[in-house]
Amino acid sequence: MTHKCQAIVVHCMDYRLQSYINQWLETKFEKGTYDRAVMAGGVYDVYDVIRQVDIAARLHGISKVILINHEDCGMYGPGGTEERHEEDLDKAEDKIKRLFPHLEVDTFYLNLDGTFEQNS
Repeated sequence: MTHKCQAIVVHCMDYRLQSYINQWLETKFEKGTYDRAVMAGGVYDVYDVIRQVDIAARLHGISKVILINHEDCGMYGPGGTEERHEEDLDKAEDKIKRLFPHLEVDTFYLNLDGTFEQNS
């Protein structure tokens, strides 16, 4: 491994939220210390998320995974309640922790007004 970074941040591609995510990341990480996996639906397809985490762990030696889902996600459609997002974030966190026990995982729900809620 010739280069390392601190974390991978997985979030949705929705254009409405990019400026909020960019600002939030600037307060949490130094520039150039994280990978970004931008996927429709965030953790909607947990297996795609796991593939990205595996790559970041092997190639960049990450120690942390940040998972962000958001309000009014088109991938989820009408079933995309806050509770559903919380369940999917919990499921993704659990799978990642089982496969990569050395990684810290934080999960967040992003509201359309730009406020982040840490998932418990």
